Amino acid sequence: MADERAVRLQRLHALREKGIDPYPNRVERTHTIAEVLEHFSEWQGENGDFTLTGRIRLMRVMGKAAFAQIEDGTGRMQVFFGFSEVGEDAYNTLKLLDIGDFIEVRGYLFFTKTGERTLRVRGYRLLTKGLRPLPEKYHGLEDLELRQRKRYLDLIANGDEVKQTFVIRSRTITAMRRYLDEHGFIEVETPVLQPLYGGATARPFITHHNALDRDLYLRIAVELYLKRLIVGGFERVYEIGRDFRNEGIDRNHNPEFTMMECYQAYADYNDIMKLVEEMICYIAQEVQGSSRITYQGTEIDLTPPWTRVRLLEAIEEFTGIDVNRFPDKESLAEEMRAHGYEAAPRLGRGRLIEDLKMIMFRKGNAVLRQAIFLTDYPRDVSPLAKQHYELAGLVERFQPFAGGLELGNAFTELNDPLDQRARFEDQMRQRAQGDEEAQVLDEDFLEALEVGMPPTGGLGIGVDRLVMLLSDKESIRDVILFPTMRA
Repeated sequence: MADERAVRLQRLHALREKGIDPYPNRVERTHTIAEVLEHFSEWQGENGDFTLTGRIRLMRVMGKAAFAQIEDGTGRMQVFFGFSEVGEDAYNTLKLLDIGDFIEVRGYLFFTKTGERTLRVRGYRLLTKGLRPLPEKYHGLEDLELRQRKRYLDLIANGDEVKQTFVIRSRTITAMRRYLDEHGFIEVETPVLQPLYGGATARPFITHHNALDRDLYLRIAVELYLKRLIVGGFERVYEIGRDFRNEGIDRNHNPEFTMMECYQAYADYNDIMKLVEEMICYIAQEVQGSSRITYQGTEIDLTPPWTRVRLLEAIEEFTGIDVNRFPDKESLAEEMRAHGYEAAPRLGRGRLIEDLKMIMFRKGNAVLRQAIFLTDYPRDVSPLAKQHYELAGLVERFQPFAGGLELGNAFTELNDPLDQRARFEDQMRQRAQGDEEAQVLDEDFLEALEVGMPPTGGLGIGVDRLVMLLSDKESIRDVILFPTMRA
């Protein structure tokens, strides 16, 4: 590549010596390639005058005739350069152009003898000189990590497939926003830099504000701020934005990710379950044209109602462990090891239950590959959820899954300020025992709860994972344009 770059630099200098600016300020384009191809039969003929722009993807100079293919964001098309039509100097200058350069071509449309739709060039102009070769020069771009690290090359080499993924992402967010707007939710924005992080179980990123001389945190969730708005009188609010968690990187996790959180006053987790299944079905129909999709070889029907299974019942069915028989972390850890599962009791009983949930999904049972709600979680893994109205020790919480992907988290929100304080204090004890992801006590949020928050249902949906589902991608890095990568 270094040798080719040197050759391209020589051509760049040669262009400048000829008085050609390889990076001009102005550009003219009368039509896109897609427009020309769509109307080609009616527009073709020597009386036409069209100016197209694009990147050179193929170039063949043969005596006094040259063919090239150019590509813009809408399509690819052949162009023809004739020695007599463009002139000797301009024709010879073609030899200084390379695949990957951007050009502007003006001419008329005609069919070649083989019937290929072509623009016959009357004049052309260089728009951008590329100094490095495109991926095709070394037989495409197949290395997955390189594709994710250098997304611009991935888009050039694997354009249609990669672009389609991010078209799906854009349409997913648009459809989600439309659904919420049409159901009376108001979109809001809350701080990304927070004096105290909360609303999730995670380690934060820490930064420093020089003028205030204080540490701030990149948010791990927007939950506590949106609940403050419910306290203040908004009845339905949502936010779609970036969250940041200082955690590991794997196929389901990226330290920077997109979440949608929404809160609805005078609702409980049953109302939010109905919202989730209806919203995701609506999004699938808008994006893919059907509520039946295929993810990693499994056909999934997203049509409501989704299957509802209590978490502890599912764990017992799919792992063989009845969690209710083991009231403390030591006995539960011992039982997990007896079944051949790893267990670290220092993390607490709640975290062991979370581990069992993940073990259950790794087993790949067909039931768990479908659209399903796991409901009614233990209190000790849900510090922000309201006590179940009839089941002791459990809270009104659910998580939606599809294709084995955990898509989100939802509660009947805890609005008892005294109970919430006690839960925060228990979290602080867990932090003192070594759980760095346990939640911190937020006095300002507790003060807001003491003003009074109406009964509320809340939801967080991982947008990246929903896009994974709808685009049939196995890794979160495939649906984030610029994922966090190891050095």
